[in-house]
Amino acid sequence: MPKILLTGCNGQVGFELQRALAPLCKVIAFDRSRCELADPESLRAAIRAARPDIIVNPAAYTAVDKAESDEATAHAVNAIAPGIIGEEAAKLGALVIHYSTDYVFDGAKDDPYVETDPTNPLSVYGRTKLDGEQALAASGARHLIFRTSWVFGAHGANFLKTILRLAREREELRIVADQFGAPTGAALIADVSAQVLGQYLRSERKENFPSGVFHLAAAGRTSWHGYAMHVVESALRLGIVLKAGPEAIHPIPASAYPVPAARPANSSLCTKKLETDFRLVLPDWRGGVDRVMSLLDSK
Repeated sequence: MPKILLTGCNGQVGFELQRALAPLCKVIAFDRSRCELADPESLRAAIRAARPDIIVNPAAYTAVDKAESDEATAHAVNAIAPGIIGEEAAKLGALVIHYSTDYVFDGAKDDPYVETDPTNPLSVYGRTKLDGEQALAASGARHLIFRTSWVFGAHGANFLKTILRLAREREELRIVADQFGAPTGAALIADVSAQVLGQYLRSERKENFPSGVFHLAAAGRTSWHGYAMHVVESALRLGIVLKAGPEAIHPIPASAYPVPAARPANSSLCTKKLETDFRLVLPDWRGGVDRVMSLLDSK
């Protein structure tokens, strides 16, 4: 049975990947205590000891604002580590699945971004994630890079959970309404990854299997304000008691909510390449949000 080395197993996506990948392969799941991406020797040692057939790397430095003042750590985890993973994978003949972000774009385009659009990250986080993409691509390893956006899940911290908490605590919320994207569930990312990996494992000519960068995001488009409205409306349908209802979620411009790291105004990703190459149909973002809301309500 093929072996997968999974990094970041306690993160939002890593948590879901453990579930989704288990039926396909033997999964060797590492958290930071067993594989520290900021430590090149620890990373190389973990890969050499496991000798995996596939490396799945959802681990990343994702504190977008903190990265502005902690660039060294963000660079080590997001930029250097993917290159090391690629180098070790190339020696083993292993496939690498790696995850990147909409933040590699500046958001100035009106339409959804395609994989070949010019990149122009606005933040340290975006720059280091782009550097990581390039380092992996240059390593010589077979690889799939999935760029995604606005990730949420039942496990870990995210915007959905923050809005739910704030709506319970406060009578009014002010949410940015001029930045757009598609909230994408960690479970969806994991399930799509498992579908693609299953196709790879079944392929007779793996050297001809699709590779490179693919956009992986839920269908549809909304603003952070629209996202927050849907979370609150979903919570009310589930009978969750809130102080702030939909009428108390007020739209504001991003300029009224200054943060250290600039965000792209448009984070929409075109997923046509992914859907065509792997014969997939990606669902609307609302369904994933409602599913997580129901899971949180049941806890």
